[in-house]
Amino acid sequence: MEPTHLFELVIAMFLAIIALHYAAHRLGLPPSVALLTGGALLAFVPGLPAISVDPELVLVIFLPPLLMDGAWAIALARLRRHMIGIASLAVGAVLFTCAVVAVVAHLIFPSLPWAACAALGAIVAPPDAVSARAVLERVRLPRRLQILLEGESLLNDASGLVLFRFAVAAVATGTFSAGEAVGSFFVLALGGAVVGVVVGTAWVKLVRRLGDEYLIIAATVLLAWISYLLGELLHVSGVIATVTTGLIASWHQHTVFSAATRMRGTSFWTVMIFLMEASVFTLIGLSLRDVVERGGGLTAVIATMGLPMLAILVTLVVARFAWVFASDLVISFCAALGVTRAQPLGAGGATVLSWAGVRGVITLALALSLPEGFPGRDFILATSFAVILGTVLVQGTTLGRVIAWARLVETETERARLTMSQAEVAMVQAQLGTVQSLAYDAEGKLIHPQLLDRYQRRATVIVDYAERTEHYKPVLHAHFDVVLEAVATGRRELIRLHRAGDIDDETLDELERDLDLEELSAISAKA
Repeated sequence: MEPTHLFELVIAMFLAIIALHYAAHRLGLPPSVALLTGGALLAFVPGLPAISVDPELVLVIFLPPLLMDGAWAIALARLRRHMIGIASLAVGAVLFTCAVVAVVAHLIFPSLPWAACAALGAIVAPPDAVSARAVLERVRLPRRLQILLEGESLLNDASGLVLFRFAVAAVATGTFSAGEAVGSFFVLALGGAVVGVVVGTAWVKLVRRLGDEYLIIAATVLLAWISYLLGELLHVSGVIATVTTGLIASWHQHTVFSAATRMRGTSFWTVMIFLMEASVFTLIGLSLRDVVERGGGLTAVIATMGLPMLAILVTLVVARFAWVFASDLVISFCAALGVTRAQPLGAGGATVLSWAGVRGVITLALALSLPEGFPGRDFILATSFAVILGTVLVQGTTLGRVIAWARLVETETERARLTMSQAEVAMVQAQLGTVQSLAYDAEGKLIHPQLLDRYQRRATVIVDYAERTEHYKPVLHAHFDVVLEAVATGRRELIRLHRAGDIDDETLDELERDLDLEELSAISAKA
């Protein structure tokens, strides 16, 4: 394909993404479902060139920034608190699912080597970070379940990648050592964590020296790929390296970023991640054409592989349910004996956690990376796509209903000690203390009376609001509705003055930025 045509195809894909995302919003569907099905339908449009996805390139381009974004947004304190549960899902559930899928695949196709069955298990076992977030952003979960799913999706890719590579090597060599695989996993994970710490620490020191906000944003965007590629270059886990780097950068960004850097960087990063996530689902859909053609056509694939693919999909779901409910039973037993203070999820929480295992880009990339001539390659490819399609379309669209059925409630241990209003009181009182100390000169004369009065009145109002939040909410919403109307009126007048030639572009930009900040502040206060 000509480079110009390839670029035209990429632009067309972005336009399709916008249209599909808008359609999903209008129809009330998860965007991932619309993007996946839309990409699959576009793949069979007559005259459209076949899309051949390079799995290694997909992993290198898309995985690092998406992992970095997940690590950046995750609550680090809750991640540490629930690390045992996350490790159980990211390592234990992946190993268990891989083993169960391998057994079922071998029962269906006895002639398929055990190592090839294990490769299939490793491909479909880890839920995907991109798919999980695409589903979770449309639902509301208790904090404990949210952190378990987010932490699992960040770390389980490393487990799946290690298992996959050992299974493929076992097919080539005819030998497999479980002990060597486990040992290799811990070495790769530890090495990746070390690389992540080094890269993250270097980033903190660099940002503090750069000074220019655009250089800081550029360095932060490149951070994801630097940590991932360096980890892979040193033959350790690039996934763990990227996640570790993201956690360090997230922790320090509150102190090394200026307000302008944070606002501009967040805006740029959000749009970039949106396009990347959407592109992943669209590319998965577009790759269906290649998978179907390899299987001899859609009718042939369904006729020869339909039931085995369905059996693997059901096995995946059942295996995850079995692991989650068994783990919850162990927690209940340990809590009854006083061994642990952790509380079990209960039937509702365990059901939601089990049903949220959506597969995506990792599954597709690993399947496509199987070497030519690999035993059962066509079946593994078709099954991998069926698993992605089934989990996104079925579990992704019904998770909200499952959550509503479960009637989950937030436990007291997961609630923060302070509400947002109480935190605002603490913040404004600290600000008032600083203003009070600086409002007087060295001789004790008040030199900033208006500023002192402003902060005193603000502290009084916020304290009163925190004590009577429910009473003030309707009044507060009405207040900021008026503010937003005033901002809109001011914006119209500003544009009128600019169009009439009464003010120049610099004045327009400066005053418009003030209005933007006022509007964002009012919208945030209403939320």
